[in-house]
Amino acid sequence: MTSSLWEFKTRSQKDKAQDFRGLHHGKRILILPNAWDVPSARVFEDEGFPAVATSSAGLMVSLGYPDGEVMGRPEFMSAVERIARVLSVPLSVDIVAGFGKTTKEVVATVKAILKAGGIGINIEDFAHATKKLFPVERNVENVKAIRRLGDAVGVPLVINARTDALRFGTGDDEAKFEEAVRRATAYRDAGADCVYPMGLTEAGSISRFVKELDFPINVMVRKGLPPVSHLERLGVARVSFGPSASYATMGLLKRASKEVLEKGTYQNLVDAVISFDELNSLALPRMDSRSQQS
Repeated sequence: MTSSLWEFKTRSQKDKAQDFRGLHHGKRILILPNAWDVPSARVFEDEGFPAVATSSAGLMVSLGYPDGEVMGRPEFMSAVERIARVLSVPLSVDIVAGFGKTTKEVVATVKAILKAGGIGINIEDFAHATKKLFPVERNVENVKAIRRLGDAVGVPLVINARTDALRFGTGDDEAKFEEAVRRATAYRDAGADCVYPMGLTEAGSISRFVKELDFPINVMVRKGLPPVSHLERLGVARVSFGPSASYATMGLLKRASKEVLEKGTYQNLVDAVISFDELNSLALPRMDSRSQQS
């Protein structure tokens, strides 16, 4: 019984993984929202995004942990499984640096992601605790091992390899840029499907990075990032929300709290909101929620 369920999941995951990989090579840029729980993931799917990713910061903080790997792997996987259960679109999972000091441990994390229903991962090359970059060789080996795992189980797992060299590299801005290119090139050649230079927002630098790599590049929504149409012209393959949707949601709660406490009014709590029935439906897979409402 367990074997047949795994085989069925593998087949369905293979289709999702192939679709997700194809989205990185389409005519249009892939806009990838990052969810932090079941309802946020369902909202993104219902609004029409072709795939959803998790936000490590958003997910972990929602469960009472800071971003990083303070949260234990079992609890993290439980949260991922809950999100995967309600989605029909592909789910990519931010696994931070892989929840392991060794490549074997990182591969164990990715195996758990596959069993939970994920078809892609985002993996970083720095330690949250120290804010220092890992040796490039460490993540090269991790990417190679993750690629071998996907091949072994027959799921074309989509690997987004992130480098934080622009933030935590040494030297001036040019030296950090060159280190980010070096690391991203190494991850590309190791088998990644997309590379993610964290902190890249300026149009000229984005254009230069895209030309240097000649490969799918991911950038993240933050202040100063050019609009989607401009990113498409620059050749960017994917723009992810990162934790920005979590920031926006918490910002709304702060504004609503301030309004009630200082003005005694409720506009932020009643304007442009969903209904109770809509909220309740977000706890269920999309097909199930539609059938219950019909």
